[in-house]
Amino acid sequence: MNKAFCVRLLVILVLGLTAGNALAQRQVLDKVVAIVDEGVVLQSELDTRLTEAREQMTASGQPVPPAAQLREQALESLVVENLQMQLAERMGIRYDDDTVNGVMQTLAEQNNMTFDQYVSALESVGRYIITREQIRKELSLRDLQRGMVNRRINITDQEIENFLNSEMGRVTMAPDYLVDQTLIPIGEDDAPELIAAKQAFAQQMLEAVQAGTDFAEARAIAQRGAVASPPTAFQVSGGELGWRKADGLPTLFVDLVPTMEANEIRGPIRSPSGFHLVKLVAVQGDVENLVNQTLARHILITPNEIRTEEQAETLIRSLHGRIKAGEDFAEIARQNSDDAASVVAGGDMGWASEGGMPPDFEAQIRDLEIGTLSEPFRTSFGWHVAEVMERRVEDMSREFSRQQAENTLRNRKFEVELQNWLVEIREQAYVKISPQ
Repeated sequence: MNKAFCVRLLVILVLGLTAGNALAQRQVLDKVVAIVDEGVVLQSELDTRLTEAREQMTASGQPVPPAAQLREQALESLVVENLQMQLAERMGIRYDDDTVNGVMQTLAEQNNMTFDQYVSALESVGRYIITREQIRKELSLRDLQRGMVNRRINITDQEIENFLNSEMGRVTMAPDYLVDQTLIPIGEDDAPELIAAKQAFAQQMLEAVQAGTDFAEARAIAQRGAVASPPTAFQVSGGELGWRKADGLPTLFVDLVPTMEANEIRGPIRSPSGFHLVKLVAVQGDVENLVNQTLARHILITPNEIRTEEQAETLIRSLHGRIKAGEDFAEIARQNSDDAASVVAGGDMGWASEGGMPPDFEAQIRDLEIGTLSEPFRTSFGWHVAEVMERRVEDMSREFSRQQAENTLRNRKFEVELQNWLVEIREQAYVKISPQ
């Protein structure tokens, strides 16, 4: 679940908690305020939406528009939402209770509550059922919009190349670095002997980390020593700098960090401020993207209406014996395998990146030697025999960069295309607004 989606839900549900107590006390005689194709918008829905809109605008400091204008805007948003939910229903988009509970767990944590505490808070203001349905609705709308809008967006190869070659593209695609640093500061009046002692202390810290002490823990130990009375070490400061591009790092680290490997530590590095120890905690979007790939072939025998589990196992063991006796793997696969995707190729599955195969199948062939026939094994798909024909490490940097560029361009176009799509379904729908 992405951050923007969580924030959107959190705003809706927190506002619902503040308004829920008052709404729970009101007895509203429902009526239809709009007919929307095969659905309706009820007065209670409109009242709730108006209350939430006023609460949100007040909380964010926005001016609240006149009542008639606000009502028109709220009703229009409900109409468009109703149309989308009808589409989602027709397409079978519906989330089960376990998924809803997972979202509620996240929202509870964001409110510094346990799941049970969050449920109790919602129940106390009569918002538990409403909240669950709101989550279900938001999830359905998200999936519907992704499916309907993404198919309208076309990213050409030329657009990708133009983006990768642009200044904005180079900045966007540059790696992000998470850096942790420890500083033993030097004062303007420090004598040469004291500076030398601080450098030696920084070197001792580095050696402790290299010997196995956690980087942050070594800093904390040094800090505790520095505040003791009398002090047993020098003042120490530092911490993680957060995710940054190289050009967003302190000048001292700009050229250094890109040459480091994840979890590597360098130092002590002298600057006007003191002696630094630098740890590269992690890298995201690194230009080098090496992927382990496997070329394998297999024969799949699946139990079905006319073949029992025992018969499937007996058959795969028979085929395994024939291959071991010298018969051609590919020919046996073409005659017997139930895997429609590989049967024509004699069981050849093509090159697959690590993580690109079903986990239970990949686990079985991970340690299989090249050219060695596996013993028959069972996965969720059925019974297999497999052979690893080759392994390689492939540099997927170019493919990775192109995929990242395509995602960036798609995200840019998504909001505009979403609004275009919403306008289209609204114009094509039958909508009748009831008089007030």
